[in-house]
Amino acid sequence: MSTSDPSTEHSRDNFIYDIIDEDLEEGTYGDRVVTRFPPEPNGYLHIGHAKSIVLNFGIKHDYADRADTQCHLRFDDTNPKTESPEYVESIKDAVQWLGYDWEEHEYYASDYFEQFYRYAVKLIKQGDAYVDSLSEEEIREYRGTVDEPGTPSPYRDRSVEENLDLFRRMKAGAFDDGEHVLRAKIDMSSPHMIMRDPLLFRIMHASHYRRGDEWCIYPMYDYAHPLEDAIEDITHSLCTLEFDNNRRVYDWVMEHCLEDDDIPSRPRQYEFNRLNLGYTVMSKTKLRHLIEEDLVGGWDDPRLPTISGLRRRGVPPSAIRAFCRKVGVTRSQSRVQIGHFEHALRDDLNPTAPRVMAVLDPLKVTVTNWDEDEVDWIDANHWPRDIDKDETRPVPFTREFYIERDDFREDPPEDFIRLAPGREVRLRHAYFFTCEEVVRDADGTVTELRGTIDPDTRSGTAPDGRSPDGTLHWVSATHGVPFEARLYDRLFEVPDPDAREDHFTEFLNPNSLDIRQGILEPAAQELDADERVQFERQGYFWPDPEDSRPDALVYNQIVPLRDTWGEDEDGLSEAELERRRREKEQRKEKQRRRSLEGKTDPVEYLDDHQRDRFDRYSGPLGLSRDDAAAIAGDDTLATFFDEARDHYDAPEPLANWIVNVLLGALKTRTLEDLPFGPDAFAALVRLVDTDEITSRGADEVFDVLLEDGGAPGAIVEERGLRQVDDTEALADVIADVIADHPDEAARYRDGKEGLIGFFMGQVMQATSGSANPELARELLRKELEGSA
Repeated sequence: MSTSDPSTEHSRDNFIYDIIDEDLEEGTYGDRVVTRFPPEPNGYLHIGHAKSIVLNFGIKHDYADRADTQCHLRFDDTNPKTESPEYVESIKDAVQWLGYDWEEHEYYASDYFEQFYRYAVKLIKQGDAYVDSLSEEEIREYRGTVDEPGTPSPYRDRSVEENLDLFRRMKAGAFDDGEHVLRAKIDMSSPHMIMRDPLLFRIMHASHYRRGDEWCIYPMYDYAHPLEDAIEDITHSLCTLEFDNNRRVYDWVMEHCLEDDDIPSRPRQYEFNRLNLGYTVMSKTKLRHLIEEDLVGGWDDPRLPTISGLRRRGVPPSAIRAFCRKVGVTRSQSRVQIGHFEHALRDDLNPTAPRVMAVLDPLKVTVTNWDEDEVDWIDANHWPRDIDKDETRPVPFTREFYIERDDFREDPPEDFIRLAPGREVRLRHAYFFTCEEVVRDADGTVTELRGTIDPDTRSGTAPDGRSPDGTLHWVSATHGVPFEARLYDRLFEVPDPDAREDHFTEFLNPNSLDIRQGILEPAAQELDADERVQFERQGYFWPDPEDSRPDALVYNQIVPLRDTWGEDEDGLSEAELERRRREKEQRKEKQRRRSLEGKTDPVEYLDDHQRDRFDRYSGPLGLSRDDAAAIAGDDTLATFFDEARDHYDAPEPLANWIVNVLLGALKTRTLEDLPFGPDAFAALVRLVDTDEITSRGADEVFDVLLEDGGAPGAIVEERGLRQVDDTEALADVIADVIADHPDEAARYRDGKEGLIGFFMGQVMQATSGSANPELARELLRKELEGSA
């Protein structure tokens, strides 16, 4: 399963470990350290999930010598429409393959449904939750915008008894999907939109893969997640950075559901950077598109970043663990160069993969001074001198053998040191060979080389001390084994295919799969069927677990011996890379100290290129420090922002919408998934920034853009969202609204002035969000107070 012990692989060099150290010193959870890996069983895992697995299970191993440690495997199965046992089993298989064991701690959120329900009843009785009967669209409208507070639902003040009755009937299946929801009663004017009465339960008549038709109400993630942690006595709940804002709901649920005595030792949520890898895509939507369009061979295609794809390619689990540790745990989002991943593969495979010779593009060579039936069995080492292993294999040298076609040049350039007419080279493990004749076919293609060997050079050295510059690998033509070699390269030609204007598939690398028919030395057949090997001078390979058979070998290339894409994606010198590595380590240390002190400064997490961008955004463009850091720290987002400015040069409102609205839409998708581009986004911001539409109208346009794309101006005209500034027209609407709600009007006049928000919501609904909010509020107050 694993080529090394995960418990010996971890270093304590990140802010989460610092937090755990401090909690142990202060006895926050006694001597317990309990983490969890909580996937939703709705798909297959990829290397991004591997980072979370390595972190959470690594903590269990690392603190085992000083604490009572556990890592739970918990399936967050609260959405019956997307989950299945197939995904459960694939996730368990992936975690085990990576080398980790959850022991008896396998849990399911669906086992806690009864407890979730009881906690919800408690919230209702405390006055902290209510059943809302607004539609999904109305809830979105009432939530407000980043610039305006939300409007309380007219059902927010239902009595405890009515809420309990409705909630029990929801559970009993008395209502249709979407007819009611249970919401937390927090603060509809909160500057954090996620705190504006978030949903806790929704009705969903769907059969659950474990609970069947027993339940028809299901908890929302933000409600279930903290309670799952509390029920399992998790101490440190680790999430990726996109859940940073959700921590406010996490804390609220804990504080209002748990008993007071449990609060001090309750679980705490901490966020870390997710793994974004260059030259590939991580989005499930994009991966599914590649598969459905037959652009790759399936979820286990060795070019994909899925665990099943990496596993089939031959990537060792120990290499994935090493890579996940190497990239580190910080609070700074960035894209990891795929060269770092390939380097981790080579480091892992070098001391474990025996060497054999294979020719992938064969060119026949005939030794004219060697008898046709003579075979010299040479004892060749499986390992280089710097690896302390002493295993050999017999390699047959015969009159005819193959070399790589690229190892011969008839008219070589000056720096070419391999074989050419009249030139002598060393044959790996064998003799010196001199090319004396070149044979061509009718088309002029070289089909054979002929020459002689020096029989006195069998040891690889010449008695007279001469030493050829070039050394070639080779395979006997009569004893070699035919095989298929699948050479895998980077799936895309650019490091950020989902950050470009063109569709991401436009950047697919047409050479990402190169199938060769090669010749392999016979000793390879004696190795274990699943053993990884190094083909000398080529790269690391292993037999394809699906297609390779003893009588028809197929080898997958895991990684080439060297990076063929240049010294570094940024073209930096080694000295510059080393300087940046030192600076990064210094910043990481500073981040750890600030994390322990409860402070955060997003600028500290930016690399040099992102800092230059931040300086431009926060300086000449005038963005706030937080907005500038949020955009500058994400290469894809920064490109989107810069391109949007080409269409509407208003940096501050563009940044405000990107940070407060657009990022919220990207929690489950990427920019490339959106059906609109920077031009349409800029057009929308221009409309609201110039007061042509209201914030509510802008929200409606944004929702249409998210669903179908289009031109914001045309959407505004089609839906009649142009802002209404006509006092007389608004006065008529307001009079109708007040007349339709006499009870609320009477309560307002009796002192319930908070109902102004309710009336504003009704006016906005009546005008489809096009009313000028300042004018509407002024006219409402005048009408309500003047007609008292």
